[in-house]
Amino acid sequence: MNFPTDVRYTKDHEWIRLEGNIATIGITDFAQHELGDIVYVDINTTGKTLAAEEIFGTVEAVKTVSDLFLPVAGTVLEVNPILEKQPELVNTDPYGDGWMIKLTVADVASVEALMDQAAYASLVG
Repeated sequence: MNFPTDVRYTKDHEWIRLEGNIATIGITDFAQHELGDIVYVDINTTGKTLAAEEIFGTVEAVKTVSDLFLPVAGTVLEVNPILEKQPELVNTDPYGDGWMIKLTVADVASVEALMDQAAYASLVG
């Protein structure tokens, strides 16, 4: 499993990479592995301001549909347009081209409260 050190993690298996007050968010390598082949990503929260742990969309795999939870509060700026035609990028490149949303973070310090790589690796074993 791949757990980069330049992102923070949630107990719900989302990752967040912060650049200034803009965050890129996706699901972890562990999550995509557990879900299996991803066939559809449904996110229709662009422009909405959501609280931490609110559902910002869903991801559909061959056998299941899973909710996507926002790691921190903020306003959804953009959904990855490539995922509409290539949802499998979440499987092949979860921390790169398979990102899901960009978010204006309400409180940058809240990102630091999330798990670092070592804590997340410990969580998933």
